[in-house]
Amino acid sequence: MASSGAASALPPPRAGSLAAPPADRCAGAGDRAAAEAAACAPDPARPPRFEALYDEHFAFVWRSLRRLGVADAAVDDAVQDVFLVVHRRLAEFEGRSSLKTWLFGIVLRVARAHRRAALRRRPSELAAAASADPEAVAGPEADQPDARTEQAEAVRILYDLLDELDEEKREVIVLAELEQMTAPAIAEIAGINVNTVYSRLRAARHDFEQAVLRHRARATWRCK
Repeated sequence: MASSGAASALPPPRAGSLAAPPADRCAGAGDRAAAEAAACAPDPARPPRFEALYDEHFAFVWRSLRRLGVADAAVDDAVQDVFLVVHRRLAEFEGRSSLKTWLFGIVLRVARAHRRAALRRRPSELAAAASADPEAVAGPEADQPDARTEQAEAVRILYDLLDELDEEKREVIVLAELEQMTAPAIAEIAGINVNTVYSRLRAARHDFEQAVLRHRARATWRCK
């Protein structure tokens, strides 16, 4: 799924608060130069334009949804759902948390909704060709067939291991270990207290390590 193609399918960004300042506001001179420069400087609390956010965070949203258990066949639809919510709510972003934390909160809710929907479907309805994973094909090494195959296999194994965790443990380990978020940020995103984050993370790490051991044992058995 190309980010530019999907972006064109979404409604245009809202005008008003997302619009760029008029060019003549940045044309100050003389004694007003410093004041004009300050007025034209980017506001860290102001949300970026929707197109810029989409281009910058598309791969992050895609891989986060997949890591959170959205099936291959449903990831493209889930990405579209995330950015529809982002487009609708972007003007409400007040900078009280980081943009990434705010965005991941939307990703988490969409992932939960898609997982619940998947449980109601028959297995035959979920069978589909896997989508291209931006995480598995990005980077200069993607042009090297051997490296690309090896990286894709590593990503597939990661998803298989994550699939062995329950929903709550999967969410905290993805947020903490893969996205490197702090416990307070995870608590804010998941709607739980910090102590619960630490408790779930300890249990998730234990279960993940056990899943790794089972994977290694299966791989050893197949090689005999």
